[in-house]
Amino acid sequence: MLPRNKNLKPRSSELRNNATKQENRLWYDFLRKRRPPFYRQRIIGNYIVDFYCPKAKLVIELDGAQHYEDEAMEYDMLRTEYLNSCGLSVLRFSNKEVDACFEGVCQSVERAILSRLR
Repeated sequence: MLPRNKNLKPRSSELRNNATKQENRLWYDFLRKRRPPFYRQRIIGNYIVDFYCPKAKLVIELDGAQHYEDEAMEYDMLRTEYLNSCGLSVLRFSNKEVDACFEGVCQSVERAILSRLR
């Protein structure tokens, strides 16, 4: 069982209820009915990840423009290091990738799942 900061529960609910267009597209058009199951806005440690598949130990993050600022990039790097230390693999896609190449994003996720389940 992964550690969870339960104080983040209201924030994770807020993020789930106010998902970006790209998060909703990936969720409703691909991940929602996928097996093994994924969860949205899951708390892991002191972080909230966009999507998490416990069976594949896979995290998917969708990054908007704010993630490419220096401070945010450093934060994301520390976050990824923490998640990796928990035995998780992190896949990152930009919102632009989801918009422009949705099928390619889905194929990358599918390959990562299969690779992690071997």
